[in-house]
Amino acid sequence: MTHNLFFSLVLYLSLVSLPPLMAQKGGGTVVTELWCVAKNNADDAALQGALDWACGQGGADCTRIQQGGPCYDPSDVQKTASYAFNDYYLKHGMTDDACSFSNTAALTSLNPSYGDCKFPSSKTVNNASISSSGSMGTLGMGPADLSASHSIIAHSWLSLLVLVHLFLVSL
Repeated sequence: MTHNLFFSLVLYLSLVSLPPLMAQKGGGTVVTELWCVAKNNADDAALQGALDWACGQGGADCTRIQQGGPCYDPSDVQKTASYAFNDYYLKHGMTDDACSFSNTAALTSLNPSYGDCKFPSSKTVNNASISSSGSMGTLGMGPADLSASHSIIAHSWLSLLVLVHLFLVSL
């Protein structure tokens, strides 16, 4: 009986420690969604200049922040600039340089979407395609990557199963 208990304990400990080891070795990846947004302490005039550049020479799709668009808010240059900065960032390689705008922008992991104004993220772009047909840009969602969540669910169930086995063996 102690042999079965020892075997079960070793099995449980190896299953509990396997996922963290896999992540450390590169077997698992952690995906963080990022958005490029206007800094909350940036000067409104500097934001407006950067916004004008992003929507002009920068080539950002600014149709959603124009009158009638879901992100149109003429009273809040920070929200407006954030949408343009994020679009530029996603279309230009998602690098730190693509989210600078003369130091008026920064990357965040907090979703800046509000109401009907949805900001695509770096993760969304990796799993989707962004196109700008017609007057409004559209976001075509691709298949979601659920492999990480499946692994967590399987690991949780397997751990529970081993614990139940340990309990029954010890009776």
